[in-house]
Amino acid sequence: MTNPSPLSSGGSSRPSLPQVVLELRDLIVTYFKQETVVPVKRLGRYLAWGVVGSLLMGVGVLLLALGLLRLLQNKTGTTFAGDWSWAPYLIVFAALLAGAAATWTARRTFRSSKESR
Repeated sequence: MTNPSPLSSGGSSRPSLPQVVLELRDLIVTYFKQETVVPVKRLGRYLAWGVVGSLLMGVGVLLLALGLLRLLQNKTGTTFAGDWSWAPYLIVFAALLAGAAATWTARRTFRSSKESR
């Protein structure tokens, strides 16, 4: 008994070599798209939303810092007048550093709890 060829289906004749090559090419292109192009598109979308979120967060922090600076300059009367005119800038800078440190600590804590799972 002879074993049927894997390319033959039942009693029908074998497909021609050009047809097999075209089917193989289509299979490879489909596999390539499925395994590379689609994940790269998803990654691009993920990165785009991350960039947009970072920009919006940066603008928000900038506006909050400017608001705090204006508050300290206008609503504290003569406290920061004359030789103390630099103090509101230092206070805002210290607040921004404290916020950055809190964000960095929270990020590190979140990462370590995520890795321990």
